Amino acid sequence: MELSHVSELEKATQKGRSELFRFGMGLLFIIGVMLFTIARGGDQVSLYIVIAAMIGGYMAMNIGANDVANNVGPAVGSKALTLAGALVIAAVFEAAGAIIAGGEVVGTIRSGIIDPSMIPDGRTFIWVMMSALLAAALWLNIATAIGAPVSTTHSIVGAVLGAGVAASGFAIVNWPTMGRIAASWVISPVMGGLIAAGFLYLIKRTITYRPDMVAAARVMVPYLVGCMALAFGTYLMTKGLDRIWKVTTSQAFMVGAVVAITVFFVVRPLVLRRAKTMANSKQAVNQLFTAPLIFAAALLSFAHGSNDVANAVGPLAAIVEVVNSGGGEISRTAPIPLWVMVVGGIGIAIGLALFGPKVIRTVGTEITELDQMRAFCIAMAATITVILASHFGIPVSSTHIAVGGVFGVGFLREYLKSNYARIVEDIKAHHPEGDQAAIDAFMARFATASIEEKGAMLQELKRQSKQRLDPAHFSKTERKDLRKVYRQELVKRSQLLRIVAAWVVTVPASALMAGFLFFTIKGMMS
Repeated sequence: MELSHVSELEKATQKGRSELFRFGMGLLFIIGVMLFTIARGGDQVSLYIVIAAMIGGYMAMNIGANDVANNVGPAVGSKALTLAGALVIAAVFEAAGAIIAGGEVVGTIRSGIIDPSMIPDGRTFIWVMMSALLAAALWLNIATAIGAPVSTTHSIVGAVLGAGVAASGFAIVNWPTMGRIAASWVISPVMGGLIAAGFLYLIKRTITYRPDMVAAARVMVPYLVGCMALAFGTYLMTKGLDRIWKVTTSQAFMVGAVVAITVFFVVRPLVLRRAKTMANSKQAVNQLFTAPLIFAAALLSFAHGSNDVANAVGPLAAIVEVVNSGGGEISRTAPIPLWVMVVGGIGIAIGLALFGPKVIRTVGTEITELDQMRAFCIAMAATITVILASHFGIPVSSTHIAVGGVFGVGFLREYLKSNYARIVEDIKAHHPEGDQAAIDAFMARFATASIEEKGAMLQELKRQSKQRLDPAHFSKTERKDLRKVYRQELVKRSQLLRIVAAWVVTVPASALMAGFLFFTIKGMMS
């Protein structure tokens, strides 16, 4: 008993040291950003820019800690990647996406949610951007601490909204834009969940429900990987590299198609060679999806870095622009200096390494059990949903899409297992009293039959039951046990409720914090 107490004390001490180390490393990064900004400014250094750069670095770390889990969480949960491997890949590609393809210009007022012309002067505008950036970062920090994956875009949108209202009243808000953003709370997870579930059902029908899974995989896997290449090629052209090379949706799709055809002819012989030594099992087929998942994690991270870095450095770039112009006209867009992009990219990578594992575990292992096929479907949902939403002009959250995809595959598994249990009970219900061995023999044949053969077997069983030709029967106890199977939950409802609650309060929580911070900063600096 005493030894157990000592062991628990040691664990708590180690955890405390680990938390202190992470906090210290994060603080060192922010201090480094401060010193770099001061050194870079020389004699003309502005206090506003130094403070804004520090807050921007803090925001970037929180984006890395929370948002990047969507890209690598499913791959880690399915064991396609180790946590350490995922952290390295995501850090490198997030930073590369932010620095290489982060863009030269971003909207300073994210998504046009407030009218900058209603902000009275440049100094007030700086206070709005500072309070919005700090509030969004604080909210992400809270969400990461409780392991809830939330939308960084919605965090900054809510924060800009709250700070803008505090500065100039409710008339400053573009309510139609806010309505579209609110609609995305529902659209994003539903689209992600449906697409992920649809791909998983396709894989089950064409591969894992077949008696010879290896033969089915030889045919289907190259097409599935080619489909992923098509989606990712289009996705990278429209969302990851669009600031380097401007293309239309049709041009992006054509590039994706070329990539898909190339990948198909590369992957097909590799799959055929691998299939020769594969066991006829779901576990063996799963291994075919490992390499595509690693590429997916890297490409999603690159595209995410190129897009969401604006959440960290957009307001910072706006402050730099206003300060450098002497507090003159407030523009809706601002050029982003390279040093600002570097702060954002490195901050995302550091935040991921220090604080990302908690949310990665939530997405990858604590919602539902994932394997490589399920993680593949979630990656497909993440790319296809963004492509469709961009084409139709629907604002969506990558966080909501990915987490919705995880829930989608989990709920599909629940439905399929419950449906199978009902079929089993129906089979037994159509056996009159008699030999239990007949039921066991029928179930053994049924388990290995194809989808078409299962349907034929059920029809024949019902016909025989009506004519009293089958001697088997089942007991009331067996029926009761089967009914328990119906209630089997493969998705943790507690996680569902916690994550949805965090999503719902993200915009109002960040808005309220931003409003409070605006008045605080205004009182300190005016």
